[in-house]
Amino acid sequence: MNQRCSRRGFVQTAAAGTFALGFPTLIPSRVLGAEAPSKTIQVGQIGFGRIAKSMDVPGVMKCQGVKVVALSDLDTKRMALGKAFIDAAYAKQGASVDLQLYQDYRELLARSDVDAVVISTPDHWHSQPAVEAAFAGKDVYMQKPAALTIAEGRLFSNAIRENKRVFLLGSQQRSSEQFHRASEWVRNGRIGKILRIEIGLPGDPAGGRKDEMPVPANLNYDMWLGSTPEVYYTEDRVHSQRDAKLESRPGWLRCEQFGAGMITGWGSHHLDIAHWAMGWEGTGPVAIEGRGEFHTGGLWDVHGAYDVTLTYADGTPMRVWDQYPNGIRFIGEKGWIFVSRGPAKMTASDPVAPGQPLKALDASDPKLLEGEIGPDEVHLYRHRGNHHQNWVDCIRTRAETLVPAETAHRSCSACLLAHIGMKAGRRLTWNPETETFVGDERANALLARAERAPYGTRRAYERLSASRKG
Repeated sequence: MNQRCSRRGFVQTAAAGTFALGFPTLIPSRVLGAEAPSKTIQVGQIGFGRIAKSMDVPGVMKCQGVKVVALSDLDTKRMALGKAFIDAAYAKQGASVDLQLYQDYRELLARSDVDAVVISTPDHWHSQPAVEAAFAGKDVYMQKPAALTIAEGRLFSNAIRENKRVFLLGSQQRSSEQFHRASEWVRNGRIGKILRIEIGLPGDPAGGRKDEMPVPANLNYDMWLGSTPEVYYTEDRVHSQRDAKLESRPGWLRCEQFGAGMITGWGSHHLDIAHWAMGWEGTGPVAIEGRGEFHTGGLWDVHGAYDVTLTYADGTPMRVWDQYPNGIRFIGEKGWIFVSRGPAKMTASDPVAPGQPLKALDASDPKLLEGEIGPDEVHLYRHRGNHHQNWVDCIRTRAETLVPAETAHRSCSACLLAHIGMKAGRRLTWNPETETFVGDERANALLARAERAPYGTRRAYERLSASRKG
């Protein structure tokens, strides 16, 4: 009892001292001793918006032996919606939880009794909390894409590895049967040598109101901007303040300041499947060439129409084009296999590209979709059903998940390379080992972004690494 009280007092004192400085140095996991989850895995939810409500919170709550005990959001209105949602869900199960609320997620991370966190924040707030969570001894489930830049992705992957954390990316397609089967058939040569890959992704519209508005009292807007440049508040740049159901697509998805648009939004799903099927999970393309049109006039400025080809070391080209159906087509010497979500949507507001096929799995010859993988063939990691369950299972066993950090970084990097290729408008040569462009400093300058103090993945990583060494 005394030891427990003393430990709690230490955490509170340390947290108070560090937060007084404005940006905390998180307490290292070795100090808290948080190396293994308790019998009940206690989860903190960071961010409560459209994806958290529709996917992440319900997904985690379906897992046995897991309890959501903490919630953080920079918008207190959304945090209140999250508390009501979680309380109601537990009440429906005949259970209850003393859900603790934090507008600043770093206070959540300072809790020694939180074993793991789910990060469901805007894209520009993915990698920094993942790095900080890893150093705080928390296992991490994070929504895609893995990072805003390739440099951030490298730091986040390193932090997960160095701190021996269990990580799973929200690339749910790997838990869907049709994507697993298609990937195994391709990997095992059912359609022969792959000649090319065609990927179709939906696009984003132009628009967005530019008029400056007062910052809502319920939103910590400075922190919401994070490491990105300071700009005035307008609702279409952030998220709707009137959407109590949290169903509308937020404006930040369409602003380059906070993400790269659909090339990472859906590209993180589809390029990940291509990497899985081809065995490219630890590498990337060696050449990029393409073009892209970027919206002007309104607030939203992500890419519109685009056409980019990524070529890999074995010579296989992967063309990503907005005119293809939404999905992945593997074209081989013996025919083709196409895989998609079919008519299914992950969320109600998911966009659908023109020509969306009704079939989730298709082939040039139906016989290509028959038969099972033999005992001596390549069997890809299999997890059926609730994607979050794979994370929880691996937290208990400390095994690698279906989409570990390095895999997440590499698939995100391929998307970001396509985005850079759109902007460059010229052929680029990429070294996937050094993660730099060859002989092109203009392109290399796009691998990272300046970080607005005191925020940023690089700042967090360097500070926490130095603190550990000290």
